[in-house]
Amino acid sequence: MFRRTFWFTTGVAAGVWATTKVNRKLKQLTPESLARTAGNKALEAGHRLKDRAVDFALDVRDNMAQREAELGDVLGLNAPVDPELPAPRRYAAIENRTEPKTYVIDSTSSTYKKNSYNRNEDH
Repeated sequence: MFRRTFWFTTGVAAGVWATTKVNRKLKQLTPESLARTAGNKALEAGHRLKDRAVDFALDVRDNMAQREAELGDVLGLNAPVDPELPAPRRYAAIENRTEPKTYVIDSTSSTYKKNSYNRNEDH
């Protein structure tokens, strides 16, 4: 009699366990659950991709600064300036006027004439 009770209890426990496993798997395979899982995995992938992109951008910036320093050293741009040399000259691209522009208005007509032309003037 104990033998039958043992096997009956074992069968009931196995049935409950199997039923529970099947119900959990069925709940995982519903469309809502699949959509939620896919959305969560997409968010995780997006965060990983963003972190990698930020790391890549920082690496590029560091390597760019290092390479610019190397090129500056090779070309002599980072070398100290020799105090015996004169300062570099600056040439004006256009005429440098110190007085303000004046406009002459012709009293006989309704036109006016400019004294000078500056192409950098606001139009």
